[in-house]
Amino acid sequence: MNILNPDHNWHHQLSLALANQKIECHFFLEEGFQLLQTGKSLIINLVDVQNHFKPDDLINLQEKFLQKGIKLIHLWEDVWKTRSDQVLARIKSLMGNNIRIHGRKTKVAKITKPVADAFLEENHLQGPVSSRYKIGLFEKEDLVAVATFSALRKMNHSENYRSAELIRFAVNAGFSITGGLSKLIAYFAETHKPNDVMTYADRDWSAGEAYVTLGFEQTAVLEPQVYILDVNLNRRLKKDNQVAGQEVFNTGSLKFILRFNGTA
Repeated sequence: MNILNPDHNWHHQLSLALANQKIECHFFLEEGFQLLQTGKSLIINLVDVQNHFKPDDLINLQEKFLQKGIKLIHLWEDVWKTRSDQVLARIKSLMGNNIRIHGRKTKVAKITKPVADAFLEENHLQGPVSSRYKIGLFEKEDLVAVATFSALRKMNHSENYRSAELIRFAVNAGFSITGGLSKLIAYFAETHKPNDVMTYADRDWSAGEAYVTLGFEQTAVLEPQVYILDVNLNRRLKKDNQVAGQEVFNTGSLKFILRFNGTA
């Protein structure tokens, strides 16, 4: 496939895939954006690899619909073509179509890197990345959620203050676990005693609502990033002055921090 040529067929493929999931949708245009309405409170902005938009255009569109009480997400062509199963699972979750499991019916346990990586490859939009700690949530013997964390890092603002990053969190496709993330974070906090846990929300897909519900505080807005696509549509962060390859971007991230023990 030549990624430099426009290919709008993926819009049709997405609509068919949603129809197979019994999700009604319809296309409409607004200010040059190709939008897909799914239900009353979710709109998908379909972003072709080849486009004339800038990050601020996408951010402003998202904020416009947010003021109307409508969540808008940005789905890039390369993400759909490489992670279609994960995209469909995320859309179903955002629409509230998942089977619910209560966290009290689950148990927490450490898991190995191969187990964590396989689960995240199957269930996280961005797949697995390097981490120090891997923790699983089990319903009976079935692994239903995974959270991975960084090593604890010493921070300069006070003596013996240590922070860790929640790097990945994913739930088995088709399920939502009430209190699941909270239970995993509580286990990590009890086991490793950080003063805080920080994490990031991908603005293309999330405003970090779940983190706010758990008591996280938004502390920063990170700028959009530019990526280079390889021939397999894998994203690599663009290096300074790099010009080779098709460029794509995101709308940045939101940083959140959850503090423990009344630390400031």
